[in-house]
Amino acid sequence: MRPPSVERLSRQVEEALGSAGTSRSGPLVRAAARRVIESQRRAGGLSDTTAESAALETADLETADLVAADLETADLETADLETADLVAADLETADLVAATLAELERVSPARRVINATGVLLHTNLGRAPLALEQLSDPGSSAVGYSNLEFDLNTGRRGARSVGLEASLCALTGAESALVVNNNAAAVLLAVSGLAAGREVVVSRGELVEIGGSFRIPDVITQGGARLVEVGTTNRTHVADYRGALGDDCAALLSVHRSNFEIVGFTSGVSCGQLAEVARLGGVPLVVDLGGGLLDSRCGWIDRSPPAWLADEPAVRQTLAAGADLVTFSADKLLGGPQGGIILGSRRLVDRLRRHPLARALRLDPLRAELLQRTVDSYLGGTACSDIPLWRMATIPTEELAERADRILDQLEDGGEGAPHGAPECSVVEIAGTIGAGAAPGSAIPGVGIQLETSGATSADGILRRLRSMSSPVVGVVGQDCVRLHLRTVDPEDDRALVGALRHVTSGQ
Repeated sequence: MRPPSVERLSRQVEEALGSAGTSRSGPLVRAAARRVIESQRRAGGLSDTTAESAALETADLETADLVAADLETADLETADLETADLVAADLETADLVAATLAELERVSPARRVINATGVLLHTNLGRAPLALEQLSDPGSSAVGYSNLEFDLNTGRRGARSVGLEASLCALTGAESALVVNNNAAAVLLAVSGLAAGREVVVSRGELVEIGGSFRIPDVITQGGARLVEVGTTNRTHVADYRGALGDDCAALLSVHRSNFEIVGFTSGVSCGQLAEVARLGGVPLVVDLGGGLLDSRCGWIDRSPPAWLADEPAVRQTLAAGADLVTFSADKLLGGPQGGIILGSRRLVDRLRRHPLARALRLDPLRAELLQRTVDSYLGGTACSDIPLWRMATIPTEELAERADRILDQLEDGGEGAPHGAPECSVVEIAGTIGAGAAPGSAIPGVGIQLETSGATSADGILRRLRSMSSPVVGVVGQDCVRLHLRTVDPEDDRALVGALRHVTSGQ
């Protein structure tokens, strides 16, 4: 008997989804079914004849009845398909249904999750979290029309993001500012706008690669400039930069090694020293800070700067040391939405603003509004309470310990005792980190919940069940355990976390 057509397979998948308590629209299901069939044909899992039949024929097959292990979660990726009851005309049809369900889960829209990893700026979980109040104000300029590029005084076209850029200058002391869609775009624009067709000098120890195979040498090449490497991986001196200055040199580029450390026999050149070399050579110094710590004094925190930020370079101090341009991310230590910020010399920023790439890389109105709110929190002295990143980063460990105790108390009060073999929970002291390439190697003291594994329950199994919840919980693996860091869990999510723990420890 021939396998089902895409249409028949789609209907079977839709009915399977319905039995699991969720649904997907017909076009999405059909598209997923086609991708599965084509993928299996390319991999040799289906013969050309079989694949053609699956795509074109409409055999009269009995509908597959999929009963997922965790109906209430509708997490199709982690459902225990081995326990599902698949009644189909043949095994190949059942396999296609299961594969299509998995494909639908793979391409499902982004969902809000509970970050219990202890990584404050988790790149895979969206980096800096945004506050609900930032997204729900009906008076936001992102709702309806706005004077995005309209001067209310003259009644004529105005400059885009002029208010945001003025606020950034007031906050950092920079002469001028320009916002683009991320820091990679900021670096690309700086290189292309200042050095296309000429040379950019970079230390070999700063030719970094960040996530997604984004490499500084590639950005320089894409920007139309020629890379000139100086120094060695572990040691670069002032004389190395001086020796690279020439008629074709357009800029010195300093890149913060934000996602790794070089220790031992090392030496580098300070920003002040680089600025002096650039001045003598008549070229600008561009500094890619990446992380975007605004001020090393952290004046928005009502106590001394945290120890884990001791070695993180800051925007204000870098500008004061003589950098002509500074670039950094808006969604890292600034705590805002995704964006890239360029600060510095008015002459150079205006030059970049006129570059054709500036329009292609500009920030959209919604994120511009969110970034404005973030900057306003710093200017108003409320960043530590308004911005989720700093709210979480500054929670005292004593408060985290109290929350952990309450969570375990609620877990014990609401249950009938864990069945044999279920993971046991306890409160532990654990260290988190800032993440997103900022302050590499630093540790932030914290407290969390530890779930001990047993012969019957693996760490991977616990993590899968936590991710299968309607509010997915993302934790980390420890030594024979799973750990849930409370520093990165919003207190508003503690109730959902209790429910997830009850689900895991009950053995249901």
